[in-house]
Amino acid sequence: MDEEYDVIILGTGLKECVLSGLMSVNGKKVLHMDRNDYYGGKSASITPLKKLFTHFGVDRDPSDALGRGRDWNVDLIPKFIMANGSLVKMLIMTDVTRYLDFKCCDGSYVWKSGGKVYKVPVTAAEALSSSLMGMFEKRRFQKFLKWVNGWNAGDESTWGGLPPTATMAECYAKFGLDANTQAVTGHALALYTEDDYIKEPCPKTIERIQLYAGSLAKYGSSPYLYPLYGLGELPQSFARLSAIYGGTYMLDKPVDEILYGEDGRACGVKSGDEVAKCKMVIGSPDYFPEKVKVVGRVVRAICITDHPIPSTNNAASAQLIIPGVQVQRKNDIYIVSMSAGHHVAVDGKFIIICSTKVETDKPEAELAVAFQSIGPVLERFVSVSDLHEPTDDGKASSAFITTSYDATSHFETTCTDIADVWLRATGEALDLSKTAEEFTAAKEAAAAAAEQ
Repeated sequence: MDEEYDVIILGTGLKECVLSGLMSVNGKKVLHMDRNDYYGGKSASITPLKKLFTHFGVDRDPSDALGRGRDWNVDLIPKFIMANGSLVKMLIMTDVTRYLDFKCCDGSYVWKSGGKVYKVPVTAAEALSSSLMGMFEKRRFQKFLKWVNGWNAGDESTWGGLPPTATMAECYAKFGLDANTQAVTGHALALYTEDDYIKEPCPKTIERIQLYAGSLAKYGSSPYLYPLYGLGELPQSFARLSAIYGGTYMLDKPVDEILYGEDGRACGVKSGDEVAKCKMVIGSPDYFPEKVKVVGRVVRAICITDHPIPSTNNAASAQLIIPGVQVQRKNDIYIVSMSAGHHVAVDGKFIIICSTKVETDKPEAELAVAFQSIGPVLERFVSVSDLHEPTDDGKASSAFITTSYDATSHFETTCTDIADVWLRATGEALDLSKTAEEFTAAKEAAAAAAEQ
């Protein structure tokens, strides 16, 4: 370890592994360390199944009731990948797709007050056929979706009297959409977690809905992808990428201290009697307790069942969003399910995970409506974790910290954080429009120019 690196990265969660891969491809000398002896950190996939039981303090062998343990891969923090989203662009840009196999999820659903579950309508045709809303509202929603899918910020002829300065509240009013349709649009299509977006200019929300529609068009059944064998495959794949470009990985390596120079900038990491020097440190919040703050909590329940989520057409994998407004909450409740089709469970069993941001002093009770929606369970493991954010941007200390994983069931917020850390650490915006060849060629050209 007695070497000097451009970057030392602490933790092997997905965010840290993506950044490690990007830094390595970018020509940086990277050392990547983790206290744990496995990849994924707090977002790991647990296998075999007995290890999940042990993780939650249950001393029992589940193999008799739940089949062979090694057929299970259970995510601690499950999220789906938007087919046209930022994570797919990162995978393509870095060519990490060669290490992974994906399968489309079977459906995306939304919960409506009264307990009914509906497929999320995203096209004009689906809007007309959906039983989610009444006939007149269907017509209004159909016109709204046609307008959204044709809207272009650079082409005034597509605005329909709603310029980029118009708020989403003004857009909803223009089409006469009721509160229920607004909730579906904002939370199940645009994937916002709260309703503050309604007061903001419309382009961002329109782009989010267009992203959802474009992702759905890729495969047809839903806009989401999920890797075979669980999300644990993702950080390992980015780790392989980093290694190819010279990155060094150390698992089960204690991190005793992050060292700072007289100028207050991170300059190394101490592990036992060893010291690795560096120009910057990037890591997950648990490595920087003095530099993060708690901004909330998330409650998650990992449930094992012998049936899919009811009212989802027996979907082997699905997402169900319960908009907070439908259950008198500020924050949405997310439900995701996976099964043997993605090689994460034995045949006939399902992993259904419910999550939300905590609002009361009884976190588990806040998931009651989710538990009612998924029906009887064979096993249930509940956890509550703090949400951490860095107290500063890291530019003065050269210590750049990721945020905790939120309650959402998709990776878009995760990718926003990755891009933010990249910008703060490098001073450059992360351009996800490049292919792997273009990304690598640009960095090689820049390195050659610098040598000259």
